[in-house]
Amino acid sequence: MTGSHAIAERLLRLRLAATREICTLMADRSWPIAGDAVNGVPQRVVVDRSAPARAVVLAPGAGHGGPAARVRAVCRVPAEFVVADRSVALVPLSPHAAAPAAPAALVVRPGALLTSLADLFEDVWHQALPLRTGVDGALYETPGAGPDAVDLEVLSLLLAGLTDASVAKQLGLGLRTVQRRVKRMMELAGVTTRLQLGWHAAEQGWTARR
Repeated sequence: MTGSHAIAERLLRLRLAATREICTLMADRSWPIAGDAVNGVPQRVVVDRSAPARAVVLAPGAGHGGPAARVRAVCRVPAEFVVADRSVALVPLSPHAAAPAAPAALVVRPGALLTSLADLFEDVWHQALPLRTGVDGALYETPGAGPDAVDLEVLSLLLAGLTDASVAKQLGLGLRTVQRRVKRMMELAGVTTRLQLGWHAAEQGWTARR
């Protein structure tokens, strides 16, 4: 699709139709990302550390309410796109508004490309550092403190006896994503086997979190 109006409208429709999660990689101000969830659907956003994206990421959620978007930063965002529920993505083909040609974007449906985009987001997300808002309103990076909500869902299902493939299917994740999350939790726990991860999770209270 082409044209700023058409792209903005399609992005809005994508976000309003989401039911589980909206994931965004953003290198500059080309995407209007609200700071609050849309219709209660959480968001994860990774921004380029050098980009002036703060005002866009932390913009009000236009009255929709919900938990604030989780934002992380990396030295360089490798691509820009928005993925909703791992079922559809919007990828800008002309990322800068000042480009001579009219803005264009690609709508990506389920398939190999969409899976690759979702996996790329997860890779970048786990490399990025979380951001927090200081008392002065500025954004600061903070080290990751532990597993996130999806990590804990994965862990809970694995401890219940499900295989990686079954966990991936139940949570709507890719098999590689599940395996990558397990590896990250093992690194956080400082263990080398899944059995050790289970013991550590019990000791740290990970399995009791909601």
